[in-house]
Formats: sequence, C-alpha cells, structure tokens
Amino acid sequence: MSNNQADDPARRDFLGTVTAVVSGAGVAAACWPFIHSMNPTTDVLAQATTEVDLSQLPVSQAKTVAWQGKPVFIVHRTAEQIAAMDKTQGGKDPQADALRVQRKEWLIVVGICTHLGCVPNMNDTGWFCPCHGSKYDLSGRVVGGPAPRNLEVPPYHFVSDTKIVIGETQKG
Repeated sequence: MSNNQADDPARRDFLGTVTAVVSGAGVAAACWPFIHSMNPTTDVLAQATTEVDLSQLPVSQAKTVAWQGKPVFIVHRTAEQIAAMDKTQGGKDPQADALRVQRKEWLIVVGICTHLGCVPNMNDTGWFCPCHGSKYDLSGRVVGGPAPRNLEVPPYHFVSDTKIVIGETQKG
C-alpha cells in the first residue's frame, strides 16, 4: 500500500479552509475602496458646522448663510413679528413658534422648500416659493401651497449672545 497524501481527507479540509479564508480576505480587500468611498469627503467635513456672527444683522433684516451646501435663513425678527407668530400655530404642519426657535428674536431655518427643494424668496410675511406657490410664515411654517412640511430647523446653538454654530447641538 502506498501512502498518498493527496487522498488524505484532513489535507483536503485544510486546503478548503485556507482557500475560503484567502477568498474572503480578497473579497474584503476588493470591497474596501467602495465602502471607504461612502465616507464624507474632506470638503463636506469642513462644512459640517458653520459659525455665524449675528452682531451685524439689524432687527427686521435677514441673512442667508451656507451650511452643508444648503442655504440657511437667519432672520432678526421684530417684536411685532414675534407677537404675530405667537398668535398662530401655522397651517398644514401646525407647530408653536416657541418650539421652532431658541431665542424669540432669532429665526434660523434651512431655506429649502419642502415640496420640491426650491429656494423660497423672502417677503414681508415670510417666504414664497415661486416654483409651485408654497408660502411660509416668519416662523418657517407652511401656510399655503403644496409644501407638506414646515421649513427645517437645523441643529444649532448660541456660543455667545451674538454668535451661533449651525450643525451641532450644544455640548455638555
């Protein structure tokens, strides 16, 4: 009888296991660039937060800043505008003004229409989206047109009385 190692079942099991492990490692190595490509790029990470100085924005004026490539509307509201917004809950997507602002005089909302993603234009009573006629009040709440939801309130916090950081909530 000859001792043929090629017919040894233990050897075949070992070779099968090694082949499976090497194949798995190859698949993982081939997939890594694809998985890594889903990470945010450096320019996106740089835009993760936006710091805004509010000291140069007079009462009744608005300013638009960019955050993560999106327009963000910042409005320094008058006492009359605040009182008018406190009297109503909005339209299609009712929400109290106090739940949409951290400080009553400052409204901060993402300036993208919730209907089809257009950028609304500001007027005396809020915003009007010229694409399909959606209307928002000075609390960013939808009050007319096809838009289904209020303008989004981004995560932000005040770092001082005149400075905010958009894109992160206050730490600790």
